[in-house]
Amino acid sequence: MDRIDGKILAVLQEDGRLTITELAARVGLSVSPCHRRLRELERNGTIRGYRALVDPDAVGLKFQALVFVTMREEDRDTLRAFEEAVAAIPNVVQAQRLFGDPDYLLRIVTADLPAYQRLQDDTLSALPGVQRMNSTLVMKQIVDHRPLPDPRSAR
Repeated sequence: MDRIDGKILAVLQEDGRLTITELAARVGLSVSPCHRRLRELERNGTIRGYRALVDPDAVGLKFQALVFVTMREEDRDTLRAFEEAVAAIPNVVQAQRLFGDPDYLLRIVTADLPAYQRLQDDTLSALPGVQRMNSTLVMKQIVDHRPLPDPRSAR
C-alpha cells in the first residue's frame, strides 16, 4: 500500500458514498487509475464493505453496556459455542476476545435498562461456559466510529 492508497482509504472512511469521479478528484488521480486502485483495495480485503452509520438514539437504542466475560472453561468446543451464541444476539454490536482476564468484552445496546435486564436474565446468563459477567454502563460516548489512522503515521 502506498500514499495514494492511504489517501483513498482516508477519504472513503470519511465519506463512503462518494462517486468514483469525486473520489478521484479528492485523491488527485484520474478516474481510471483511481477505480483500479479502489477495486484492488476491495478485492484484497483492505476495504471489507460499505455501510451507513446509524445513530442508536435515533432508533430507540439509548442504553449501552460493556460486559466483561470470564469463562469457566476454555476448551475449543466451549469457546466456539460461546462465540457462536454471542454472534447470534443482535444486541451485541461488538464482541472481542481478550488476552488475560476477562476473556471477552461485549458491547451491547438496548432501548433502556429494563430491556438490558431482560437480555441479561434471559439470554446472556445462558451463554455456554461462562463463569462470571461484569457489566459496566456507558455514561457517554466520547469517540465512536473514528476512521483508522494512517498506519505509516502511527509508527
